Amino acid sequence: MHKADLQTTEQDDAASPVAVGVARLAGLIRAHCPHDGRFEPGIPGMRLVRYSRVSGERTHTSQRPVLCIVAQGAKRLMLGSEVYVYNPSRMLVVSVDLPVAAQVVQASPAEPYLALVLDLDPRKIAELQLKAYPGGMPRSLPEGRGIYLSPPSAPIVDAAARLIELLGQSGELELIAPLVIDEILIRLLRGPMGVRLAQIGSAESSLHKVAQAITWLRTNYAQPMKVEDLAEMAHMSVSSFHQHFKSVTSMSPLSYQKVLRLQEARRLMLSATRDASAASRQVGYLSASQFSREYARFFGQPPTRDIARLADQGLPAVDETR
Repeated sequence: MHKADLQTTEQDDAASPVAVGVARLAGLIRAHCPHDGRFEPGIPGMRLVRYSRVSGERTHTSQRPVLCIVAQGAKRLMLGSEVYVYNPSRMLVVSVDLPVAAQVVQASPAEPYLALVLDLDPRKIAELQLKAYPGGMPRSLPEGRGIYLSPPSAPIVDAAARLIELLGQSGELELIAPLVIDEILIRLLRGPMGVRLAQIGSAESSLHKVAQAITWLRTNYAQPMKVEDLAEMAHMSVSSFHQHFKSVTSMSPLSYQKVLRLQEARRLMLSATRDASAASRQVGYLSASQFSREYARFFGQPPTRDIARLADQGLPAVDETR
């Protein structure tokens, strides 16, 4: 391609409806995020995020179901060995609670990472699915991971910008914001990722059934767990449950529970000043040596050394941007 042709293509991309909308969205997010961090400016279930530097290392969290629209910069989410990079050209949807690691990989003081995050409520998804497809959803796709990426559409980006603009309109905020959120979700349901999104709210989908078991695990991660009990909770055979659980989360139920325990133990040691022995017992470990081995294998260092390093560098134990 000739240089002139390349310049024309770049200008066309910058002038596309999506690019124009993303630039507008970035300006609005920046205006409501005066410094780095996570902000909840007054619309339930919505957060705005700003970070001006690349993350030095991964932070760990239990990521709940969300839609994330990035207006500037880029972030990386890791589920086991799988990597998902989302930026202005790729929206992120997480459909079930997942223990993940995250890093901001593109950001600077001049061009910080800027994003809008919306919680996804299965009941709301189910309600809007009936409105978006009164005749029934299109044929379902095979259920895959609980994380997926999709290009943003101009109408979705525009709706996201209008949602933030409502923050300056106190008389209309409570009335209009829920309608704009519904618009965003309906456009998602009618878009390329719609069938997968609908599975969040469908009681008959395997994803929804696995999500019920995941909810129990998140609440009772410190308790002994039997896969047979989780399978019964999901109304599946043990073999079918194990297959679907691994398909959605990339890990077995036992590995999922272990990651939850290790993440919570790390948080307790850094944020609640528990020592390794007390933290390991609180999250359900019976053996301190087993906890230390598994912690070092997962986080790369033994508990005491890892927590001292995090504290010295002022780093969070978990990701604050979810």
